[in-house]
Amino acid sequence: MTSDAVHVGALLKASGDVLSTAESCTGGRIAASVTDISGASSWYLGGWVTYSNAMKISQLGVPEEMLLAHGAVSEQVAAAMCEGAKKKSGATVALSTTGVAGPTGGTDEKPVGTVFIGCATEQGIEVRKCLFAGTRNQVQEQAARAALQLLHEKLS
Repeated sequence: MTSDAVHVGALLKASGDVLSTAESCTGGRIAASVTDISGASSWYLGGWVTYSNAMKISQLGVPEEMLLAHGAVSEQVAAAMCEGAKKKSGATVALSTTGVAGPTGGTDEKPVGTVFIGCATEQGIEVRKCLFAGTRNQVQEQAARAALQLLHEKLS
């Protein structure tokens, strides 16, 4: 995953953009992969691990009504999380992840491995729904990698 972060970092540095993150199911894995890179402070401002709904509301401004209507694992919440991270940090781009890493917590509608990844740029917000397989750690790693890949696409 570090190579994905290195490529994203190079693109951010070249464009003058700066990144912030809002992670739920990935538990800080995106932030960890980014901060493994020397010099990342020139293009990474920081982020939030908002695992609970209360933190999503208080730290990122996710509307409580949205959480009640759609659940934390939803396209709407992923969009609100990355939008909140971008606004609160002053970053020009932001990533968010929210999902069911497992092995418990899945439903028929949102089975284990369901992850929504949000990416906010100056051009708007894109959210992708993904379904990953594997252990809890594997789902988290795949989600973090997919988030970095989405940002790479947006910056290329």
